[in-house]
Amino acid sequence: MKLRLVKASNQYRDQIKDMLDEWNATGEKIIPYAIRRIDYHDFAYYCENLEVKDTRGGLVPDSTFFCLDEERNIIVGAVNIRHYLNESLLLNGGHIGDGVRPSERRKGIATKMIALALDECKKLGIEKVLMVCDKENVGSAKSIQNNGGILENEIEVEGVVEQRYWIELF
Repeated sequence: MKLRLVKASNQYRDQIKDMLDEWNATGEKIIPYAIRRIDYHDFAYYCENLEVKDTRGGLVPDSTFFCLDEERNIIVGAVNIRHYLNESLLLNGGHIGDGVRPSERRKGIATKMIALALDECKKLGIEKVLMVCDKENVGSAKSIQNNGGILENEIEVEGVVEQRYWIELF
């Protein structure tokens, strides 16, 4: 499996829409939030507004990538990288949000996708990356641990226990 992170563009429109359509059909919450916060049916608008550039209102600039399986020419997931952390993201959210489309889970994709995202974090000069996942999401925790994530603590956010992991990059 040859995975690569790509930016949303017309070149990948059909593959991105296919993944989001599949995810929506399950009724599951799409993760990361960044790829569901805007309606993707107007794809040009979606691409133009996918990333946060305006930091007013407490927002943090971010970069969003889709994970392309080059051998099958399908989008298998997505990552959203926050360039720095505000108080809210430090508590619950972290630097990287990631999600694998439902039909592609349990294949090691999340581990590889996070590794690619960590390379992007290095390019941004982030030295220590925070990743957060629900305690019940054992697969997510394993993919973070597989990339060097060290559990700092667990906190409860709105009745859900969240695990906070740090990954040293430099």
